[in-house]
Amino acid sequence: MANKGLIGVQMSTIAPAKMPHFDAFESMKKLTDIGYHCIEISQVPMTAENVAGFRRSIDELGMNVSSCTASVAPMVPGMPGEFLNNPEDFKKIVADCKALDCDMLRIGMLPMTCMGSYEKAVGFAKEAEEIALKLKEEGIDLYYHNHHVEFVKYDGQYLLDIIRANAPHMGFELDIHWIHRGGEDPVAVIKKYAGSIRLLHLKDYRIGEMKAPEGGLDPTNRESMMKFMSGFKDTVQFAEVGEGSLPVKACMEAGLAGGAEYFLVEQDDCYGRDPFESLKISHDNLVKLGFGDWF
Repeated sequence: MANKGLIGVQMSTIAPAKMPHFDAFESMKKLTDIGYHCIEISQVPMTAENVAGFRRSIDELGMNVSSCTASVAPMVPGMPGEFLNNPEDFKKIVADCKALDCDMLRIGMLPMTCMGSYEKAVGFAKEAEEIALKLKEEGIDLYYHNHHVEFVKYDGQYLLDIIRANAPHMGFELDIHWIHRGGEDPVAVIKKYAGSIRLLHLKDYRIGEMKAPEGGLDPTNRESMMKFMSGFKDTVQFAEVGEGSLPVKACMEAGLAGGAEYFLVEQDDCYGRDPFESLKISHDNLVKLGFGDWF
């Protein structure tokens, strides 16, 4: 067992859609200034310009690309993009990985069309297994990232276990926030899948504050009360690592023991805070937890 992993950033945190201006190299420079030297690429169009910017960050900043993102098939029929089940797209995706010295691809989620039944889940997993075997011939390993939906049960089995049983050559990228939101203990789930994980998502879980409307609550105004109470079930938030309630240190230790090499900080929503500021908070908290030499 290695004595440490490498902490990086999931690029969805600073994806172009969340930035007023996105330049791949400039963004990597901001990350290295904070102290990160590893990224996982997601939600960034793999244009020639962006691939070149990431490559430059490897050569000039010492950046490490742990993994890139791809989908087996469109999330919904007709959705544009690059897909592994398209032979030409497959070649382009493999070429991008090789250009960035990257030997891992991860699937962010199964297509919406593959949810809803045991048979559909098995169909997705079997197609992913075929692609995983093709990628192995190119020296690339395939991993599947969970959300909470993988903890729905079909015929008494978690979707995650159905995928594992039918795609034995595809590993898992476990996300501690989504495991918790799916109703399971992230440390226990990480231990369960030991040996199948090289990637772990570090994302904390926080309950946001419920705020009464300006002027206070009027208990005689049913509409006002209903609006306030509707917020009760929407208070779960994504938190900077160390700012929430998850046992981050125990998750990382279990991940390392289970074969995880890359520990990627991700925050889906920073709630108005600059994402780079959120990433610095996570970085500093991880240093305080004793993981300073993992950067």
